[in-house]
Amino acid sequence: MSFRAVKSESRAMPTTEGAGVHLHRVFGFGDPAESDPFLLLDDFRNDDPARYRAGFPWHPHRGIETITYVLEGEVEHSDSLGNRGLLGAGSVQWMTAGSGIMHQEMPRGNAKGQMHGFQLWANLPSSLKMTRPRYQDIQGGDIPEIIDDDGTRVRIVVGSFWGKTGPVDGIAAEPMYIDVSVPPNVVKTLPVDTYASAFAYVFAGSGRFRDASNPVGVRVEKEFRGEELNIRDLTGNRTLVRFDTGDSVRVEAGPEGMRFLLVTGRPLQEPVAWHGPIVMNTREELIRAMRDLQAGTFIRESA
Repeated sequence: MSFRAVKSESRAMPTTEGAGVHLHRVFGFGDPAESDPFLLLDDFRNDDPARYRAGFPWHPHRGIETITYVLEGEVEHSDSLGNRGLLGAGSVQWMTAGSGIMHQEMPRGNAKGQMHGFQLWANLPSSLKMTRPRYQDIQGGDIPEIIDDDGTRVRIVVGSFWGKTGPVDGIAAEPMYIDVSVPPNVVKTLPVDTYASAFAYVFAGSGRFRDASNPVGVRVEKEFRGEELNIRDLTGNRTLVRFDTGDSVRVEAGPEGMRFLLVTGRPLQEPVAWHGPIVMNTREELIRAMRDLQAGTFIRESA
């Protein structure tokens, strides 16, 4: 077993998207090699409907897959092919934009006005850039959940983990996307694909991700009994943790426990030409996509 070292940590930054949705960008529009095959992750979390209700009106996508995971509230979606749906709390949508699609996503809060979810963009390999668009809408009750003996809870959105497989299939990057809740003071080792890129995004509680060069020992045990705990040393809310290579991730939850997304995927290692919601391999392909938009030939599939 080789624990993955922490390569870097960073905080999600506030920004606005769509028609004025206030959210936090975890990563995106930087160096795509840093998170290959993933391009962007947004955390849209707000208790004020005025800061999200304008939503994400009609916009194009080509060459990528978008993964929307809703924790609170609802997201109503529709597209240029006539598809419509509603993502409720706990549900997920994996949309393969492929050759091109126009769609919109309109968030609605719960009874308290709360809206919380994530959107992750995954790149498509060159061989699938122009594939047929495809949706996979999964209700919350269909996402398998495992509760370990120590109380650790894992929801498996995509991929296989601890003997169970998530309901989303046929994804190019062979990803794993899990929602992990670790109880207070619990130390946990989570297996990951040795050859995959991996990151965690902490969105509740706090804790630490440790590696083999800094193993769990007596001092750590004392820390979790409150004798030497320094809260400032813990990784907390809205923190992205990128990992180096290895076959497992070790996490130590703090006194509040910790909840985070753990995502892995096989790198595509292909050139990226990127403009907003359109991601191709070459500048020429990107220019062609822009011309298709202007000429009204962007959508290759009919309703």
